[in-house]
Amino acid sequence: MLLLLTGCAVGPDYSRPALDLPQTYVAQPEQHYQLQDIQNNWWTVFHSDELNALIEQAWRANPSIASAEAALRAAQENVYAQQGYFLPTVQAGYTPQRTKLAGNQGGNSPGLQGNGSVISTGEATPVIYNFHTAQVTVGYTPDVFGANRRQVESLEAQRQAQGLQLEAAYITLASNIVAAAFQDGLLRQQIDLTRHIIASSQTALELAERQHRAGYISRQELATQQGALAQARQLLPPLQKQLEQNRDLLRVLAGIRSDQQVPAFELARFQLPEQLPLTLPSQLVEQRPDVRAAEALLRSASADVGVARAARLPQFAITGTAGGTASQFGQMFWNSGKFFELTANVTQTLFDGGTLKHREKAADQALQGAVATYRSTVAAAFQNVADVLHAIDSDAAVLAAAQEADTAAGTALELALRQHAHGAVDRMELIAAEQNKRQAELTLAQAKAGQLEDAAALYQALGGGWWHRSEGEKYE
Repeated sequence: MLLLLTGCAVGPDYSRPALDLPQTYVAQPEQHYQLQDIQNNWWTVFHSDELNALIEQAWRANPSIASAEAALRAAQENVYAQQGYFLPTVQAGYTPQRTKLAGNQGGNSPGLQGNGSVISTGEATPVIYNFHTAQVTVGYTPDVFGANRRQVESLEAQRQAQGLQLEAAYITLASNIVAAAFQDGLLRQQIDLTRHIIASSQTALELAERQHRAGYISRQELATQQGALAQARQLLPPLQKQLEQNRDLLRVLAGIRSDQQVPAFELARFQLPEQLPLTLPSQLVEQRPDVRAAEALLRSASADVGVARAARLPQFAITGTAGGTASQFGQMFWNSGKFFELTANVTQTLFDGGTLKHREKAADQALQGAVATYRSTVAAAFQNVADVLHAIDSDAAVLAAAQEADTAAGTALELALRQHAHGAVDRMELIAAEQNKRQAELTLAQAKAGQLEDAAALYQALGGGWWHRSEGEKYE
């Protein structure tokens, strides 16, 4: 009967909650996306060897990866530990004992031993003797109602969740490094352009000072040029601070010491993918590690309900003990000293103040909470993808406008150069055209960096391609 009962397990069998998935990520999907799978090293689409090497360095040295890997190994060991309860427990024990019996406590003497000796007290005479006991105990708890199977199921689901959190850590780390690399390239270009603007403003101020000394312009016009130079100079220190702080971030992400160098990135060397990827909405719940991790925790909560229910049913245990005992060590396993004991035990809680019942109700509520968390994670995943797609469309419009403005500023500068060569415009007007061109280039650089960041965010939002890495690559 026990064998038949061990074939069943109480508690709900896990099934994925029903999800109302949208057909598209946004109301009016654009046509410049291509349905395609995500490669596991998606950052290589930006064609930067320095970036690829830095991410590989980070995966080897970043402490957050090491922490997540250790947590995964610990979760796996917990699964192995719980699986051990399917097997009997075998314990060996040896107990040496030296006893002194008082002579005035008649009836306490051990009496005749297996070797023919007698341990007994005389009248008011104590006796001192040795006693040795060696035994082997085998205990087994049949998993009659599947409590242990549900516990293993719960721990295995937690292990899966931890593995998926490790994958999320890999993806997040790569995405952060990619974003920091783009920012490094952008800041360097901004600093370079700002220095050109400062140089132009300095030249304009020198011209204004000569014109003021010659009486061609007023003191107010000179002060205006001085203010323009001061404002241009104010732009440089914050950019330099951001660059150094961003490089500090790159060092931390890559696991590099603060006194070591990281690559200097150039924004112009990054290539934006011609076609951005997209996956079907129904695939997103399978690809996002956070969604998969939330489902794994939901599976764990479902199994915990079974554990709580099984605790309210009869508990079975079988224990067997065999060994030997004697007053001399070498005689413990003589026939006269051998003993054994076989015990079967069934326990059913009749009253516990409602403890087990309320634990089951708590597990049920935890399961409901896990369902809500899972659905919330799915909704957040779709929101994430939709937000990125909207950002891509919006930033594409910003880039188009910035390119038009840059083209117009370039045309104006060319005309100003020609006119200045023929004496049609003075040097101040030429400097103003040059500064307008630099400002347009600054805006264009920001727009290009925004598009690169949007592309990287899309790869991350779609799951980062972690499912294409082998177990050895994932957890080495």
